[in-house]
Amino acid sequence: MKGLHLTADLRGVDPALAVMRDGEALAVLCREAVAQAGLTGVAELFHRFAPADAQSGITGVVLLAESHLAIHTWPELGGVTLDVYVCNYGADNSAKAEALMRSLIDAFAPVSVGRQSLIRAAASTPAV
Repeated sequence: MKGLHLTADLRGVDPALAVMRDGEALAVLCREAVAQAGLTGVAELFHRFAPADAQSGITGVVLLAESHLAIHTWPELGGVTLDVYVCNYGADNSAKAEALMRSLIDAFAPVSVGRQSLIRAAASTPAV
């Protein structure tokens, strides 16, 4: 199915932010951002890497009815990577994906952001 796949690499994020090292704080941020964007979370998993100290990052995923959100934090580097993919089956969810990405970037307040965008299509879509 056609869809929009957005990624962002955030640098210069304050490692003291709770969402950089607290799995529950990150989960709450993601749940709220998904809902505010008008997307539908159906499951989630957040994993904190050992040792569980101020330097340990988190990997999280929110499965969406529309596809997924994946997030990875590196407090020791002041970095975050974001991945938002939405299928556009039945409705164009592109604006919702953009809103979700903007909301998450704003929450981390990075010094710099590298963004990528890719339009994806099903294998059944004829190649041009």
